Amino acid sequence: MTTPPLAGPTTGPTTCQGHSTVVFDDSLADYDFGPTHPMAPIRVDLTMRLAGELGVLDRLKVVEAPMGTPEQLLTIHDESYIEAVIRAGKSGDADLSHGLGTEDDPVFPHIHDASAHIVGASIEACRQVYSGESLHSANIMGGLHHAMRGRAAGFCIYNDVAAGIQWLLDQGVQKVAYVDVDVHHGDGVERAFWNDPRVLTISLHETGQLLFPGTGFAEEVGGPDAEGSAVNVALPPGTADHGWLRAFHAIVPDLVREFQPEILVTQQGCDSHTDDPLADLALSVDGQRAAYVALHELAHEVCAGKWVAFGGGGYAVVDVVPRAWTHLLALVSGNPLEPTLDVPGGWREHVQTRLGRVAPLRMTDGREPAYRDWGGGYDPGTWLDRQVHATRTAVFPLHGLDPLP
Repeated sequence: MTTPPLAGPTTGPTTCQGHSTVVFDDSLADYDFGPTHPMAPIRVDLTMRLAGELGVLDRLKVVEAPMGTPEQLLTIHDESYIEAVIRAGKSGDADLSHGLGTEDDPVFPHIHDASAHIVGASIEACRQVYSGESLHSANIMGGLHHAMRGRAAGFCIYNDVAAGIQWLLDQGVQKVAYVDVDVHHGDGVERAFWNDPRVLTISLHETGQLLFPGTGFAEEVGGPDAEGSAVNVALPPGTADHGWLRAFHAIVPDLVREFQPEILVTQQGCDSHTDDPLADLALSVDGQRAAYVALHELAHEVCAGKWVAFGGGGYAVVDVVPRAWTHLLALVSGNPLEPTLDVPGGWREHVQTRLGRVAPLRMTDGREPAYRDWGGGYDPGTWLDRQVHATRTAVFPLHGLDPLP
């Protein structure tokens, strides 16, 4: 059998037209679970510093983040849960029935305000794109995709992503596609829209057989009124750039094109990197950048460029997160950075002084993120291809698509 040629890497457009924004202010870092928690807010500070030193922020308007209102929170969360979050922040006491005070989600003072602020920032990013003030908008502090209607989970108190999507629907948007590339299943967003045919949720993640939250399998396809609206690709541990991109391109573009959303919303957790301490995929920064490029292109192809991008997980706070998300912000700005670019010396000195760490020298891991296109056939003898095939078999016919290559 002839081996099909490698596809990619995708370089994407060098520029695109339209204003772009990042919703950010320093007080978003008040969402802080403490010095020993893996979700350290310094990862966002380092990202914004790196983006600034590389000139990315010169091409993005920085918009202040408003506070999420009680009415906005109630579109996604139960009133009793919001009251529990407020109460826990004042008392400092755990409330395990609501997931508060666990190792993942410890209670801290002003936990409600800090969490509501991220919701407000994500809704503002959605508003920027919906209103036409921005073509692309990002909130890298957002992406808290595990929070459920009545409980915290997985470092997430309020689900800012679901709140942003719900805000778009409440404005009259008829279709939103959500693509989640975090290493963990985007369960909270999926659950919020499980039975809503207006929202297509696609999550590519390490299999729940081995990783939190233990969900997100191919057969989970949405509620009775929205079958096919939930799409899950459960990837084997050790999946690297070539396999991840093969899975992505076998699933995401066809479904988004068929669904024809008005706005593309994406979550770019970068904990899929091989150096991330909390998971077991093996992507490089180059592979992650290739995914962001593909999402940017898809927004232009299908949604007239209307793209809202969030951060998410990522716990290699020096070596991975700042570089990956600076590439993301550069794409949001419409001016991608070359992967071979040197990391600025000033930023590396800041990392050395602040953290006593040696920072990466370049914006690349030196990988070429090519992949074998699914159209060349699949190998049922490999775990990855079996998972991709299972997802296509479960979901594609529900959209009128052929699941076979």
